[in-house]
Amino acid sequence: MALSPSEIERYKRHLVLKEVGGQGQARLKDARVLIVGAGGLGSPVVMYLAAAGVGTIGVIDDDTVSLDNLQRQIAHDTARVGQLKVESARDTVAALNPHVHVEMHAERLTAANALEIIARYDIVADGSDNFATRYLVSDACYLAARTLVFAAVGPFDGYVTTLKPHTKDADDKPLPTYRCLFPEAPPADTVFNCADVGVLGSVVGVIGTLQATEVLKEILGLGDTLAGRLLVWDALAARFQEIRYAWDAENPLTGEKPTIRDLSIHAGGEGGAVCAA
Repeated sequence: MALSPSEIERYKRHLVLKEVGGQGQARLKDARVLIVGAGGLGSPVVMYLAAAGVGTIGVIDDDTVSLDNLQRQIAHDTARVGQLKVESARDTVAALNPHVHVEMHAERLTAANALEIIARYDIVADGSDNFATRYLVSDACYLAARTLVFAAVGPFDGYVTTLKPHTKDADDKPLPTYRCLFPEAPPADTVFNCADVGVLGSVVGVIGTLQATEVLKEILGLGDTLAGRLLVWDALAARFQEIRYAWDAENPLTGEKPTIRDLSIHAGGEGGAVCAA
């Protein structure tokens, strides 16, 4: 896909990178990325993907902008309080890079629509805030054979990983899925809620920026994938840690005896596609 003169000027810092160049920038322009959640994580992801020139960005979120979002959800501003977050994200992208097309999905991601929506895109970035949605997104990405870059945050920490269990490693074993990393959701009373315990806004920005970088790496085929590696950042200690994890032969999605073959397991309790913080 050819670049226009204005795109060549806009992306020249990419074009001089030998690892990107014209071919890589054209690959970004041709890419289609779905962002699940237009909140704390989705904000830096949508802005950096748009700035980088990802041609089509889908955003799914049924929530509206509220004043208490603005401490961390940098894709929105005070004038947009009450506006749908997908519309606000679209407006932010339009102001940042008119060459990028935003597809808005002002709805919740459910077992009924997840496969149809996800199949429209090449790669998915999950910034949702609840385990039900995370399992749904992960399962749907596997069934649709789509790479998923997942991130989540705590008050002063966060983590990022890449999931592509539809591909295999050098030993011909599937790469791990979300269910290999988290076999089951923790008890509800042990899960933090940012509305109750808070979150430092810039922490969400760091993790969302890392997530956006991993999406760009996957599109461009650069560097080492985070598949099978959980990158954990502790903001208070200013320290990164890497935790390796592998395919679980007993997991119900991609294990040796899979029991999940469609999304019907999610039909009774779908999560909402909303912000992670």
